[in-house]
Amino acid sequence: MAKTALIVIDMINTYEHEDAEALVTSVRDALPAMCPLIDRARRQGVDVVYVNDNFGRWRSQHDEILEVALHGRHADLVEPLRPDDASMFVVKARHSIFYETPLEYLLTQQGVKRTVLCGQVTEQCVLYSALDAHIRHFDVTVAADAVAHIHPELADAALRMMERNMGAAVVPADRVEFSRH
Repeated sequence: MAKTALIVIDMINTYEHEDAEALVTSVRDALPAMCPLIDRARRQGVDVVYVNDNFGRWRSQHDEILEVALHGRHADLVEPLRPDDASMFVVKARHSIFYETPLEYLLTQQGVKRTVLCGQVTEQCVLYSALDAHIRHFDVTVAADAVAHIHPELADAALRMMERNMGAAVVPADRVEFSRH
């Protein structure tokens, strides 16, 4: 199995946007799968990379983004997932984790050939990120119960598209296998 990195998408969040309430409900449902997935990756020495929106705050860096989210009204959704000292952090401005970010370079430097995606939003950032990973010849796995959505029917369609069109393995988080080599 190829060297793997776990990518945590947009989970450092203030939930202050139009679709926040629908998303918050789904995040609460995904946390019981997401937290153990991140913990298991850390225990196994797998690279954990947080890729997160900057919320239009162009002078912010990861500590500030985390601090703002931890003081938001849904800090309880952020605290269990906070990056540890070994985690890497990439700031993004658009939907894809790859679009105009250094992520591809980082993964290549780390020798990563396979990405495992978790986070939010399934039918937006996770879908576009899976496509961009596939285009860049990374193997893609999506932890289906560790991704959160706004629209359930679109999320289901997005997961099917990732599996069918991008060859992604779409599996429950507890069935995700990691490799450090």
